[in-house]
Parts: sequence; structure tokens; C-alpha cells
Amino acid sequence: MIIVKSPAEIEKIRAAGKLAAKVLRLLSQSITPGVTTTADLDALAAILVKEGGGRAAFKGYMGYPAHICTSVNHQVVHGVPTNRVLMPGDILSIDMGVELDGYFADAAITVPIGEISPETQRLLEVTRQALYVGIDQARVGKRIGDIASAIQKFVEKHGYSVVRELVGHGVGRKIHEDPPVPNYGRPGTGPLLREGMTLAIEPMVNQGKPQVECLSDKWTIVTEDGKLSAHFEHTVAVTRKGPMILTVE
Repeated sequence: MIIVKSPAEIEKIRAAGKLAAKVLRLLSQSITPGVTTTADLDALAAILVKEGGGRAAFKGYMGYPAHICTSVNHQVVHGVPTNRVLMPGDILSIDMGVELDGYFADAAITVPIGEISPETQRLLEVTRQALYVGIDQARVGKRIGDIASAIQKFVEKHGYSVVRELVGHGVGRKIHEDPPVPNYGRPGTGPLLREGMTLAIEPMVNQGKPQVECLSDKWTIVTEDGKLSAHFEHTVAVTRKGPMILTVE
């Protein structure tokens, strides 16, 4: 069931999103290449979310053991923080959900660790741009397939692939709601977008082939071919004036 939110509810989601955006910014600024571990970032995230009056939505969700997801290099999503040291040339995807006053927002960024190659930088830029290409389709009267198709076409035009086993989703009263929001599909298909819908749009883009697999920890999703992957996500409201990004400071 797709839950349409009132303007007051959207403001509550925006408050949670503002906190998520702040935490992601502070986490990315705290990284010292060759020193910081993904576990360090998880501990800091726990402190920052609590200081902001919120709750880390992933902690305990379906048994997930950490406050954030930290996915390095060929890890696509759901990487569990460990004592792995982040090294120059790595890329790190940080995904987090925040609950504040009973409402949820979901966001993700992929950041370079120190200096990265031009090829890797291009992957990050295309993935970030793909997110905004998708967001631009989140308009009243469009359909989920319009978002999905726009992302897929943009990504593939640049020679990359979109992950198909994992999708975006509705978000708001729960961290995961209907409808699913794929990153591939046909325009004009899927649920109709209505004013008040709130969606987590999240391209997951692989440098190589789209296939992925899950590691033995039963959480971490990696590219099957071992090539790099990037991930960006915003929570977005569908409004009569156009898409409204809720996960910004």
C-alpha cells in the first residue's frame, strides 16, 4: 500500500532528512586516509544521530548490527562496518536511515578516500548525476517507470550498468514502504506518482556488469566481477511544484 503524506508529515520527514544529510557530511569530513576505519565511522554516526535527537534506523532492522552501511570499492551496498582501514584510492559508500519524531528519511553518498583515479571519479560523477536525472522525473502524473527508465538510460549511455536485484523504495512512516523504485524499466509503467508520495531514489551503478552477489556475512552485496560500484540516494517528496529533496541540510 502506497502511503501519501500530508504537508505536515513531509516536514517531519524533511527534519529527519536534514539530520541524515548533516551526519553524512560530518562523517565524510572526518575520514583520515590510512587511519580511519569503517567501525570508527559507525561509532561517530551513533553519537551524531543521538546528539541530533534521532535514532539510527538501520540498527537492529532485520537484525542489521550497525548504525550505518559502509561499502568499500566493489561492495555495492549493506557493507557492515569493521576494523578495515580506509586507504588512499578507495571509494566508500555510506548509507544511513534516520528516524526523528516517528518519521524516517534515507540517504547515501559515495566519497573518495584521498586521491582517486580519473576513471573512478567519473563513476562517482555519473552515479551522482543519475540520481538527479531520476529525481527530475518524480512529478505528479508521471510513473515509477519514468524514474527507473531515466536512470537506466543515463547510466548505460555512459558505459556503466545498474544493479537490478536492489531497488529504491517508499519511505516516511517506515524506513521501507511501497512502492519499489527500480533503477531500470520502461517509461509510462508502474504506479502513478501522486502529490504527497515520498520516495527513496537510489541509483546503484557498477563499473562493469550488473550482476551482484552476497558475502558470507549475509549482508554485504558486492559486484560479481569485482569491479567498482557507487551509490547515491535522496529522499524525495512528489509535490505539485515538482520534486522536493528532503535529505539536504
